[in-house]
Amino acid sequence: MKSFYLTDAGKVRDHNEDSVIIVKNDEDSYLMAIADGMGGHSAGEVASSIAIGYLGKYFKESFRNMSKVDAVNWIRDSVDEVNTLIFQHEKTHPESKGMGTTLVMAILTKDYLLFGNVGDSSGFVMKDKNLHKVTYDHTLVNLLVSAGELTKEEASVHPKKNVLMKALGASTEIDVDIFDCDMGVSEILLSSDGLTGMLEREHIEKVLLGEGSIEDKVIKLINKANNRGGTDNISVAYLVRFEEGEDK
Repeated sequence: MKSFYLTDAGKVRDHNEDSVIIVKNDEDSYLMAIADGMGGHSAGEVASSIAIGYLGKYFKESFRNMSKVDAVNWIRDSVDEVNTLIFQHEKTHPESKGMGTTLVMAILTKDYLLFGNVGDSSGFVMKDKNLHKVTYDHTLVNLLVSAGELTKEEASVHPKKNVLMKALGASTEIDVDIFDCDMGVSEILLSSDGLTGMLEREHIEKVLLGEGSIEDKVIKLINKANNRGGTDNISVAYLVRFEEGEDK
């Protein structure tokens, strides 16, 4: 395995409210996660930091010998706890009222690959040199597209395309989407909407299939998003799997 992550404020925002992590435990299982915070007075940055800080620590401390069913429950429990921590922080920090964060995460073990998602940060996999989006964006326009009230083309330019229907910190009860993926994937990519709002899936795919190290590719994706406007914070977490005998 080889992995790399990077976050950038973009060209418009004056600070970065995204938080990112890739961590490996002593069983060689991986957690990847991106949280895209929201809220005034830097509260979004606090919410995303709470999410990523807790997940990284909890993964290293508790993720041991887990079956897939156990791992699904681990995702649900950890997301519930993050949601609770955000509400607890709000109670003692009135200036943070209304803060929240999206969260997309992936857990990779030798036996399974799971994604968890709340909000509009995205999870992708590469299989047979094709990039596939795994997660579903919890946005108003996506809901309208699913209901047949908007086309995908109309949704991409809709004035409320960034309105979230689900986020951590928005409700005391949170329901995380969990996706069970084929283990035949070669690469895993997570991103905040600062990337996917600027680049289409095929543009991301082209970069990942191109020449260069994984570090080069992550930097190139962020630079391309900035060159197209960089209207939001941009975060990317990227992991490449290697088959036995390949150069690592």
